[in-house]
Amino acid sequence: MSDQLRPRSTRSKKIRTLARHGRLRRSNPFVTVAKVLAAALAVLLVSGVSVAAIATYDVAASVQPSVKLASETDGPAPKIDAIAGGVNLLIVGSDSRKGQDARFGPEDSTGDLNDVTMLLHISADHSNASVISFPRDMYVPIPECPNPDGGTFDSMGSQKINTTLTYGGLACTVLTVEQLTGLNIPYAAEVQFSGVMAMSTAVGGVPVCVAEDIEDEYTGTFLKAGMHTLEGVDALQFLRTRHGVGDGSDLTRISNQQVFMSSLVRTIKSASTLSDPLKVYSLAKAVTANMTLSTNLNDVSTLASIAVALKDIDLNKVVFVQVPTGTVDGGVIPLQSDFDNLFEAVAADKPIQLGGTTGGGATQDPNAPVAATPDPAAADPAATTNPSAVPDPAATKNPSDGAVLSDSTTGQTAGDYTCSVGRTLEDQ
Repeated sequence: MSDQLRPRSTRSKKIRTLARHGRLRRSNPFVTVAKVLAAALAVLLVSGVSVAAIATYDVAASVQPSVKLASETDGPAPKIDAIAGGVNLLIVGSDSRKGQDARFGPEDSTGDLNDVTMLLHISADHSNASVISFPRDMYVPIPECPNPDGGTFDSMGSQKINTTLTYGGLACTVLTVEQLTGLNIPYAAEVQFSGVMAMSTAVGGVPVCVAEDIEDEYTGTFLKAGMHTLEGVDALQFLRTRHGVGDGSDLTRISNQQVFMSSLVRTIKSASTLSDPLKVYSLAKAVTANMTLSTNLNDVSTLASIAVALKDIDLNKVVFVQVPTGTVDGGVIPLQSDFDNLFEAVAADKPIQLGGTTGGGATQDPNAPVAATPDPAAADPAATTNPSAVPDPAATKNPSDGAVLSDSTTGQTAGDYTCSVGRTLEDQ
């Protein structure tokens, strides 16, 4: 195997002029309006007719000449159901500055690394979901990847996973994670800085708890201990900060990101968001306008069907996981046995029960809402007639509780209220 980033081709290829200088296809207003209607129906699922009207008017107003929209006719709107079966969707966060705000530096100041690589898995019965983070500095084998310019890139024995986006684009990152986990991943999305900023703003900001002061000169993140509602650039830099949390490593950055993501899920699922048409539509636009999507995901109805599958999953059944790793020179590698157990559970659609802690960048929120304690008598009427009765362990065991993972597998659920563990400049 070769570790050189070069395309392989069995024969020289004649490059057609049309491929580089072809005419742009003329926009078809009817196709555009069809997509608008699909978007309107998607938001209609969670927020009511008013959002569909806003979506239709907003985008259709920019189409010339105007046409009569299907939503203007009488009759009920078509229904989009939850996607059938399970879902594996890879979400990649790129650090590329191309097309981004100038405050992040010149467009050519960085490469195109996938500094964030997360796998969303939804079980086939839509009863549970997991979001699994792969550390950017994890050494993995990279398979042969198609070169977007033609030919094929050679496989490599051991490279950091965050080089795959540079090496062969989003398709290469997907192939790498498929080989690593044994899972089939039919959907993928690449998100840049602007996407994170737009999504956090669309929901009106994301509340995060900071346990100790966060100070990071690299991202300009300075947050005092306490609660903060973050959106736009502030939210993005909070997710990017590494020096300002935990021990300054990428591993503690992941657990800090999970603090934000769990709060984002709670915010999106809250009544104040789902009942606000403008917030729901803004969130839908933030997703579609700021992501590069795989072909079979680049369809509003598919996005909507995945969202519907997630909509009713209990917060405690949405688990954020950091894959188990061990330290090596210059990075980390998978702890193979624990790593395999994790993805065997995912492949089997078992609900995940974390064996480890929240990770070094997060800690439990001491001011978290306290759940009501169940009444034992209500669960077991016999307890009221025989107070001395000893519960039968076999009767209380729930076989659907899922796979309990090793303590090397850290994370939290969306129902867990956590705080970021800050790090000041004195400790850096």
